Amino acid sequence: MTAEMLEAFNQEHFPQVDHLGLKVDHVDDHSITVSMTTTERHLRPGGTVSGPTMMELADAAMYLLLLAQIGPVALAVTTSLNINFLRKPEPGKMIAKGRILKLGKTLATGEFSLFAGDPDAPVAHVTATYAIPPKR
Repeated sequence: MTAEMLEAFNQEHFPQVDHLGLKVDHVDDHSITVSMTTTERHLRPGGTVSGPTMMELADAAMYLLLLAQIGPVALAVTTSLNINFLRKPEPGKMIAKGRILKLGKTLATGEFSLFAGDPDAPVAHVTATYAIPPKR
């Protein structure tokens, strides 16, 4: 699926994440770059982007990356997500850059780095696994 197809699928099937304003900046056979602009609603006290916001971005990016590989499978679901927070993310544009580590018949695992501000200093590292429903 192309970036445009992924965004359209997401808007049609998951309008509840419209508030993130996700943009697929790049997608290919093994990787994806997804961005969003954080606003006041994404911040916690002290002006840092909240952990749940970063997890939501990473989870959505993994889902979109998986769909780019296997097609529009709405029932693929997260089975695990591990996030390591590395430094304080500043509000503004946040970017998730990820790649597929393994794509099997029933599970897919990916790895992401999240960036905010400095493109060379990740604010979080994420690994995620998705279950792929059986074909009927």
